[in-house]
Amino acid sequence: MSDKPKVAFYWCASCGGCEEAVVDLAEDILKVVEAVDIVMWPVAMDFKKSDIEARPDKSIVAAFINGAVRTSEQEEMARLLRRKSQVVVSFGACANSGGIPALANQFKREDILKYVYEDCPSVVNSEKVRPQTETQNEGRTLTLPEFRQMVRSLDQVIDVEYYLPGCPPTPKVIMAAVQALLSGKLPPKGTVLSPDIALCEECPRKDSKPADLALTEFKRPHQVLIDPEKCLLAQGLVCMGPATRSGCEALCPQGNMPCTGCFGPSSRVKDQGAKFVSSVFSNIAPKEEAEIDAVLDGIPDPIGTFYRYGLSKCLLKRKLS
Repeated sequence: MSDKPKVAFYWCASCGGCEEAVVDLAEDILKVVEAVDIVMWPVAMDFKKSDIEARPDKSIVAAFINGAVRTSEQEEMARLLRRKSQVVVSFGACANSGGIPALANQFKREDILKYVYEDCPSVVNSEKVRPQTETQNEGRTLTLPEFRQMVRSLDQVIDVEYYLPGCPPTPKVIMAAVQALLSGKLPPKGTVLSPDIALCEECPRKDSKPADLALTEFKRPHQVLIDPEKCLLAQGLVCMGPATRSGCEALCPQGNMPCTGCFGPSSRVKDQGAKFVSSVFSNIAPKEEAEIDAVLDGIPDPIGTFYRYGLSKCLLKRKLS
């Protein structure tokens, strides 16, 4: 058996983008494969849960787990990899703070299931059949994971050493994390492995941001011809840069689109959405309530805009009633 360090990759509630980000390492992925033995990677290799169960505890140097946790199976696999791994890296926005899947926390579990299996216009289900955790069929017992009450971040389920931000993390951020693990030059536990400053600081448009924004309206990208040189906020676009951690090299603003906040907040920010609201909304020019409401009407989905990636970890977390 090879004596190279053992590494595992696993996905929970995710879109597969974090897996693609690993592939996007391009030729650098060969350096990773040369340096480590990958003992689990469901998207690319045929290792089973039983293979991990058979390994001694703490025999895996690092487990990179992406995706939020919604089902009992995802929770079980997260706990198993925690037990078998020396280090767990929360990989990407969904694992770090719930990501897009956590937007489901706006709705109760029962309401989600009722809509998906009964009320959705494209569904024909007159018997109102729903998936069950256990079903008897021709003498066999079929099982499915339980759909939990809410979407949780990885660290709301298991202990986590490090966090890789992004939707998905960039190849540069991933490679830096792998190199740190292999070298043993690790930062303190709990570190988010990207610079702890606002995205605006690395944005090529930062010099065009006025001291006083004086916002009179919010626009959506399809409603305006975006100036490729000018601060996006100054153009009336909701750009989450002021409340978002840097490290992606401002990829979206460089692509002429506003930041959506996928790298999450810096260590100085407790609630990313609240930070954006407090820092930007104070620059709304109208002062009369009706005029302010008219400006805010330009943001039709506040939770999906300000908490697109972080509803599991924000102060709101979920719908209670």
